[in-house]
Amino acid sequence: MKRMNTEEGFTGLEAAIVLIAFVVVAAVFSYVVLGAGFFTTQKAQEVVYTSVDQASSSVEILGQVYGYGTYNSGTKSYDNIGKIQFKVGLTAGGSPVDFSKTSLTFVTDTNVSRLQLADEKRVDEDEVTSGKWGVIKVFNAPGEDLLLENQEQFVILASPVASDNVTANQNFHIEIRPSVGASYSINRKVTPSIQAVNVLN
Repeated sequence: MKRMNTEEGFTGLEAAIVLIAFVVVAAVFSYVVLGAGFFTTQKAQEVVYTSVDQASSSVEILGQVYGYGTYNSGTKSYDNIGKIQFKVGLTAGGSPVDFSKTSLTFVTDTNVSRLQLADEKRVDEDEVTSGKWGVIKVFNAPGEDLLLENQEQFVILASPVASDNVTANQNFHIEIRPSVGASYSINRKVTPSIQAVNVLN
């Protein structure tokens, strides 16, 4: 007895349905792959920008660094540097720096001292006592806050702790460390003869 083939042929409608199913699956898969690629690219871009911000300093020194001598009435001379003054601004294209969240560290050959911020706004010179620092003058800044922005300049006064005793011919450096970005270091040497006002190079 002859056996008959009962399998029916693949109709055009069934072929179309299978083709559409493959196209939909491929479209969904490609969308997922592209989405993951865009997400990865965006994250990589954020990492690059964050790394650049962390690696580069937004602060630079403008002009000279001055040291104010401490007068000794007994010897009638200036024995050491009591306060140090300098002006800061942003580098070209630098991000704003919040000096209320910035720390200053004073370093000598024998001591490391972290100076305390006198106040989170502008202060008078006499408020900057031993072991403190503050912004005593601002240029091109309308407000009272300590956010250093483009074209603005801050005059900073720092007073080392008494134990540092910054004397003639002594090397020191001040490290400015913002909350975001790399720190900036000021390296200077005290003059051989200390006067009331000294330009530190």
